[in-house]
Amino acid sequence: MLGVFSGSIVSPPEELVAAGCRTPSPKITSGALVKRFVETNASTVSVQAGDHVQLAYTHHNQSPLLPRSFAVKDEIFCLFEGALDNLGSLRQQYGLAKSANEVVLVIEAYKALRDRAPYPANHVVGHLSGNFAFIVFDKSTSNLFVASDQDGKVPLYWGITADGYVAFADDADLLKGACGKSLASFPQGCFFSTAIGGLMSYENPKNKITAVPATDEEIWGATFKVEGPAVFAATE
Repeated sequence: MLGVFSGSIVSPPEELVAAGCRTPSPKITSGALVKRFVETNASTVSVQAGDHVQLAYTHHNQSPLLPRSFAVKDEIFCLFEGALDNLGSLRQQYGLAKSANEVVLVIEAYKALRDRAPYPANHVVGHLSGNFAFIVFDKSTSNLFVASDQDGKVPLYWGITADGYVAFADDADLLKGACGKSLASFPQGCFFSTAIGGLMSYENPKNKITAVPATDEEIWGATFKVEGPAVFAATE
């Protein structure tokens, strides 16, 4: 799965900007990145969500246990990869039909977070049990919400394209070829929200997350970790 967002939606992480400047390497534009994804993956679905957002996914080569899915409801776009162990109880919690799958559940959970403020964002993600990564874009508010499970069982990466877009994908090689050294593994057990202003651990929301610059020999521009008693929030 792939999501690219302009600077009008999300400001690029300073650590990844610095990494790209510190170790210059070839990059391509966000448009070229989406085109490359579409051309190299069979049966790709690509969606333009406004002037500054593009989302794409494919079922090609997906894990049968961790499928990819996509849904749109009330101008909320969601890409989801993985499976929730507690989907049944969450359906009851959010008043959903038994036919509702994970991507529909995440949209409803996001709507509850948005409309019942100050409902804590870390509680919403913390209630999800399983292996997952998802990207939610709310076109009505231009808010972005991204999260990864606590064990990082579903890979997720983020980087910065040549034209300054922030890209999220489950394929490191795809972003490596597009973002150069402005690339990092998205920290597991964390979520990123433009509504609350950045990156947080949902298990330890009060703990600061810091970026550790990578060496020139590594493909990553930085790795992110949660300070304090939390374990590393990102691994190579």
